[in-house]
Amino acid sequence: MEARSVDAIPRGKEWQYEPKWDGFRCLLSRERGHVDLRSKSGEDLARYFPEIVAAALKLRADRFTLDGEIVVPQAKGFSFDALLQRIHPAASRVTKLSQETPALYLVFDLLATAKQRELAGAPLSERRPALEAFAKTNLKSSLFRLSPATTSFATAQKWLAQSGGGSDGVIAKRMDLPYQAGNRDGMQKIKKFRSADCVVGGFRYATNKISGRKVVGSLLLGLYDDKGLLHHVGFTSAIKAAEKPALTDRLEALIGEPGFTGNAPGGPSRWSTERSAKWCPLEPKLVIEVCYDHFSGERFRHGTSILRWRPDKAPRQCTFEQLKQKVANPMKMLK
Repeated sequence: MEARSVDAIPRGKEWQYEPKWDGFRCLLSRERGHVDLRSKSGEDLARYFPEIVAAALKLRADRFTLDGEIVVPQAKGFSFDALLQRIHPAASRVTKLSQETPALYLVFDLLATAKQRELAGAPLSERRPALEAFAKTNLKSSLFRLSPATTSFATAQKWLAQSGGGSDGVIAKRMDLPYQAGNRDGMQKIKKFRSADCVVGGFRYATNKISGRKVVGSLLLGLYDDKGLLHHVGFTSAIKAAEKPALTDRLEALIGEPGFTGNAPGGPSRWSTERSAKWCPLEPKLVIEVCYDHFSGERFRHGTSILRWRPDKAPRQCTFEQLKQKVANPMKMLK
């Protein structure tokens, strides 16, 4: 069951609210001595998280299906970068990481038990109490946690305001609907978007041309650290086609070293064979405000969108300091 992105938390007695966790969505099924971990795309995750499989085999119940999220706790939050490291082809590396940085499975739905094989067809108003009863009796492992849920709109607002560190928003679910795989009508997700002023430290040309000339495809964003080094932190490609020729002229006039003096952009994305690895360094003179939804590992997790140019702001004012925020400790939210 997937969620539809919306701009605001829906309000009404028919809604239940949950934190939106920043991890790997996973269906966990146990059929006596066999445990299956299945990603949202249908991929088998069991080999990457052997500690979750082992913990599931030790649970009291031996036949059930859960819906939840796999996360890796670090410090006072969950680390998506540490989670990505678990998807490794070498079994020895996976085993080592499973011992050094064991994952957690955060449970938010119960789809089947030995006695209720068709629980997914029941409305959420019945599934959630069944999940809480199941958790109380069975989820004794330290690697399993019951994800919190509430019908309080005020609590949902608080979760959204304090999202970060492992939670990147709120999930709203219709309590009167059954579990509907592939249907987004009964579940909505609301993310907290933030803005940051960044230096344009470089750019890449687009793979296509406009009016026979090369034009900008993406802007490479940077932030200064305490030592005055400009680090590459992400990109934005949300540039209107009509604005690209004039923007390209503006950027080409500023091509020159040093560009990024700290962490620099890498090569092409592993998901793309068309994008050039080459990028043009710029003198650090342009500042742009971008909108983002998540920042971890000193990078914007996803592409950003442009809010406005900031000619009134000095590039040296664009530091990591502006990204610091008060967030809730996700471990304290779990039961």
